[in-house]
Amino acid sequence: MKILEITNVDFSLTHFLLPLMRTLRDEGHDVVGVCADGPLLKVPQEEGFRIETLPFARSFSPIAQARAFWALLKLIRREKPDIVHAHMPISGILARVAAKLCGVPRIAYTCHGFLFNQPGSHARRALALVLEKLCGHLTDVFLTVSQEEAEDARRLHIHANPIAIGNGRDSRIFKPDSEARGRIRTELDTPESTPVIIVVSRLVRHKGYPELLEAMQAVPHAELWVVGERLPSDHGNMLDDCFDRAHAALGPRLKCLGYRTDIPALLAAADIFTLPSHFEGLPMSIIEAMLTALPIVSTDISGPREQIVQNETGLLVPAGTVAPLAAALRTLSQNPALRTQMGSAGRQRALMFYEEHKITEHTARLLTGTMPKSA
Repeated sequence: MKILEITNVDFSLTHFLLPLMRTLRDEGHDVVGVCADGPLLKVPQEEGFRIETLPFARSFSPIAQARAFWALLKLIRREKPDIVHAHMPISGILARVAAKLCGVPRIAYTCHGFLFNQPGSHARRALALVLEKLCGHLTDVFLTVSQEEAEDARRLHIHANPIAIGNGRDSRIFKPDSEARGRIRTELDTPESTPVIIVVSRLVRHKGYPELLEAMQAVPHAELWVVGERLPSDHGNMLDDCFDRAHAALGPRLKCLGYRTDIPALLAAADIFTLPSHFEGLPMSIIEAMLTALPIVSTDISGPREQIVQNETGLLVPAGTVAPLAAALRTLSQNPALRTQMGSAGRQRALMFYEEHKITEHTARLLTGTMPKSA
């Protein structure tokens, strides 16, 4: 079968879709990636995947979306795929409508988070819900990364049979690694005795950076490693002022590392993972940290609360708050035995529910019709 895997930007394709694309190719399918152009596309291209770049825009601009939709129509008509598998809210809507108009035999969608569950105006959220309902009727295989999203899709009559497939990462790559721990700490001039809290995410407001940076002032003797960057397509206020204040308050205890490709080693060198987001799908970064046997401090929102067992594999705090976040980070930073206990339990949970090959193989069967949709 020829399968088009369609998403919005290069970051999404490389970090979220590539494992599934590998599985589908290994099963003998012709897999083509489709997204906006970007430097990260060299990763799948070097693996031999053909990537088609289209002018996707992460906005509600009618002109930009019309341009992307027209490009999608031309691409799908030319490629004549057996399956179109769409991802992300806006690119998912455009791809499914275009696929229907082009007569694609099988249309699939993976929801990584509904826009109507995210902060925004009432009109914006209402429009997002209407579009999801309309496109749900065009979708043969409707997948979600979290159980809560599947329940939302069913409850709101977006699709009759949504299937929560989860997310996954490779436990052979993400694992405790004493050699990497020593090497990275030496590189960053961080003593072995210093508790390290790490966050890996895009530098955007809804990841909870203002709260985290303020909370760190009440977590003495610990370092915060911030791994990630702001994408050109990201919206919202810049965080420069927040980081400037944090650098002044924390000094060398704050280390901003930018975009890195050695995430497994960085996680292995840390002691606590945090992601105090305001909304999420099912964060890959939490799965990576769990596999690395790190205890997690995150927010009690859809996604993280499905991944984390409170007081067993980590600590959940209310979103948008500083004091509870500081208290949770302080508790773990001051208690190595508790960190070890929670981290070990988290790795076992991740091996049970979030092993990459199990997720991608299950998804591939659902996409290609080799398993009943109700499975």
